[in-house]
Amino acid sequence: MPRAFAEIAFTPNVRAAQARHGSAAGYEKFLSPEISGGAILGPDEAAFIQACDGFYQATVSESGWPYVQFRGGPKGFLRVLDACTIGYADYRGNRQYVSLGNLAGDERIALILMDYPNRRRIKIWGRARIAEGAAAADILPMLHDPAYVGRPERAILITVEAFDWNCPSHIPQRLTEAELAPYLAALHTQISDLTTENARLNDLLGAAR
Repeated sequence: MPRAFAEIAFTPNVRAAQARHGSAAGYEKFLSPEISGGAILGPDEAAFIQACDGFYQATVSESGWPYVQFRGGPKGFLRVLDACTIGYADYRGNRQYVSLGNLAGDERIALILMDYPNRRRIKIWGRARIAEGAAAADILPMLHDPAYVGRPERAILITVEAFDWNCPSHIPQRLTEAELAPYLAALHTQISDLTTENARLNDLLGAAR
């Protein structure tokens, strides 16, 4: 666990909860000066981020209410632009613009990216910048896949403040249709081979009568 995550997440109320439940001592070291890191994306983080086809995104309104939504797109639509910056093309949806409005008042944002087949996840905290119109002209081509049917309305650029890899406890193992395809193809081949073999044996049995 890196220090950047602990500095953001371990607020006084969180530390008090840890103390009440007996985990404060175990986490104390992550707030010490000797621990650093957790704000610079490395190759492992970049590979994980760009393999995702969706993530959960949290923003907060001016009334203090958190808002979480799922953002999806083609695999890799969340791009790593450099070691401190990620971004994505914001595609047109139901036009409620709750996240967009929240970010206009508070740039802080949190993401959770899931790898259900391998039971892995990474949490990212950052500050978002919205680029629209002419301001997005240069960056959108780097974020938008022309083959994707979605219509990009703007670019969301996130400066990473901290990230943390989560333990796999309680993550259900799920596969998408595309992830299941190789396994289903093998089963279909096996069923076809067995069907052919069964027909052959029935023919031999009929000929022997």
